[in-house]
Amino acid sequence: MSEITNSMVKVFSVYNSYDYYRPWQMKGQRQSTGSGCIIEGNRILTNAHVVADQTFIQVQRAGETEKFVANLEVVAHECDLAILQVDDDSFFEGAVPVNIGDLPRIGDKVSVFGFPQGGSKLAITEGIVSRVENLTYAHSWAVLLCCQTDAPINPGSSGGPVIRGDKIVGIAFQSGEGQNVGYLVPPPVIEHFLAGNRDGIYVGVPALGLEYQNMENSGMRKKFGLSHDQSGVLVSKVFPGAPCHGKIFSQEVILRIDSSVIANDGTVEFREGERTLLEYAAQRRQIGDKISIAVLREGKSVDVEVELSARWNSLDLVPRLRYETPPSYFVFGGLVFSPVTTNLLLEWETIEKAPREIASAYFKDPDEDRRQLITIIQILPDEINVGYDQLVYSIVNQVNGKKVADMKELVQAIEGHAGEYLEILTDQDRSLVLVTDEVRESNQRILDCYRVPSDRSDDLK
Repeated sequence: MSEITNSMVKVFSVYNSYDYYRPWQMKGQRQSTGSGCIIEGNRILTNAHVVADQTFIQVQRAGETEKFVANLEVVAHECDLAILQVDDDSFFEGAVPVNIGDLPRIGDKVSVFGFPQGGSKLAITEGIVSRVENLTYAHSWAVLLCCQTDAPINPGSSGGPVIRGDKIVGIAFQSGEGQNVGYLVPPPVIEHFLAGNRDGIYVGVPALGLEYQNMENSGMRKKFGLSHDQSGVLVSKVFPGAPCHGKIFSQEVILRIDSSVIANDGTVEFREGERTLLEYAAQRRQIGDKISIAVLREGKSVDVEVELSARWNSLDLVPRLRYETPPSYFVFGGLVFSPVTTNLLLEWETIEKAPREIASAYFKDPDEDRRQLITIIQILPDEINVGYDQLVYSIVNQVNGKKVADMKELVQAIEGHAGEYLEILTDQDRSLVLVTDEVRESNQRILDCYRVPSDRSDDLK
């Protein structure tokens, strides 16, 4: 136990997040603490949310007083894991790296090591693993394999290892509703993260990029031609750009992914007698891997080879939570254009509290004609834009009669326009008309008045 204790690390992070409502500025510096442990290769394993948006990191060994500067080697926000480095080798003197163990079983007794807020000493809590299945990770909203335990996980304990015997069987990363409900990133997800780290970049969790319907109804199975010994799910939609696009089609039945037979409830067996969502069959593979998917097509089982080319959150029309990512924006005539993102919606604390026009956009599926949903997030008041307040949060459809698919097309359509009037049409068929020459003359004046340093974000320059 003493060797394990010597490898425990407290993490001190200074961070500064982007302001998605005022996208030309930051929210301001804040501090947080978390936990971690030393693993093979003089690396520190912790949670991504402990060091998200970091500007400065320090680490301290359990029982020591000196803090050392640390650097972020690689971060994977979707699975809430990160690796830290310390250049000063003296930090690791006397520490024995802790190895990654096997996926724990329900009923296994585990110990959670960490530095909960309210004290400076290492704390150890014990509990039982009570559930293993795909669950939502709060940091990213990804649905990945997860373990539940009744060992208390408190703020500050995040990133701490969960130990069984002398090995890591999870990383504590969030608490649940109710008393003594905590969640662990399990070994298969940790190993996937470590194996997917290529030159300091985590390539990500693969996505199939489709929606499906369970086939638990016997009438439905008969309708689509499943025999008594077949099971699967009915494909309802394949997203543009998905690995399956053009290979698997709506109204086909997916029977199997590699060797994993899909049950009618949309689950696969990940260990004898234990099941989880079928996405796990793809998530355990790496980006770039090829998988075999058996589909029922015109009454026959057909094997389709699919390359896992898409990352988990890359196909969403409204991007999921982002970190270390500057918001995209363009200011013209005091109109502040920006794509709808989850980060923007959460400027109102929850999606439900966000303005209805953009909150509903969160649930839209990817579209062949749209790569981003562009909204007017605010209007910097000026005589040039008087009367358009009611169009704030509208979704932009066209500029001068031309549909715009993303922010770059929006900027090109506005700046390349030579006509007398500039007209913007929203999804609700409401028009916003500006006199082209007048609005161009007003632009710098408005930027100066509201102390906006640039009319656009760096990605649009």
